[in-house]
Amino acid sequence: MPTIDVNGTPVRYTAEGSGPGLLFVHGTGGHGEAQFGHIREHFTDRHTVITPDCSGSGRTPLHADELSLDELVEQAIGAARAVTDEPFDIVGFSLGAVVAAAAAAKHPELVRRLVVINGWARNDDPRQQLATDLWRRLPAVDEEAFAAYSALLIFSPPFLAGFGSEGVKATVAGIKAEEWTLQQIELDHHVDITDRLPAITAPTLVIGSTRDVLIPVEHSRELHAAVAGSEYAELESGHMVIFEKTAELVELLTGFLDRD
Repeated sequence: MPTIDVNGTPVRYTAEGSGPGLLFVHGTGGHGEAQFGHIREHFTDRHTVITPDCSGSGRTPLHADELSLDELVEQAIGAARAVTDEPFDIVGFSLGAVVAAAAAAKHPELVRRLVVINGWARNDDPRQQLATDLWRRLPAVDEEAFAAYSALLIFSPPFLAGFGSEGVKATVAGIKAEEWTLQQIELDHHVDITDRLPAITAPTLVIGSTRDVLIPVEHSRELHAAVAGSEYAELESGHMVIFEKTAELVELLTGFLDRD
């Protein structure tokens, strides 16, 4: 896996396929391969698909005691620039959607098209503050409760129930309160890009999920309203739409990214 140094952090990334660059930016608690490995193959025949591991995730180490949004922006952009000198498309999911939007605002000359999936702009929604505050505090109280709460936050009820009792137990057992995950949750709790959104000039598609408990769909609707000229779509899914509705999501991405 290649590495690019970004402000002292060795950022690992993958680059597969051929054609214009397509950067996927992962969300909290994941990394490039975990969240986009099953999606990549749908695009590599016509895009060079770039999937970085942001600070602390996958094979990229934590560089500081606290993550910053601009740090993640520069890591994502750095990985893309290591692969291509041309403008590229960005698809961001969850926290990665916030990073992708901030990247498009900060580097408009580099971004051809932007897709934000289950993202948000502001951090002053009292209900979201309550949910993320509990999420970040639970590991110090009960790590098993943290894992169970995480599963309830990120999956829609029918999707999670469809795993069956043993599948739910296995899913919860696989969720760990890693230090890098907790730092990303801390960033989730306070990040706010409201004042950056007017600077986005790239054609933008905002995708929300109607059964999202972690980031309710109203936040995606607000993003759409705040990004001038953006398009909007919704899927009936929980937060982890990348797994719950993979085929439908790929269809939306393809229809938007492959336009002339």
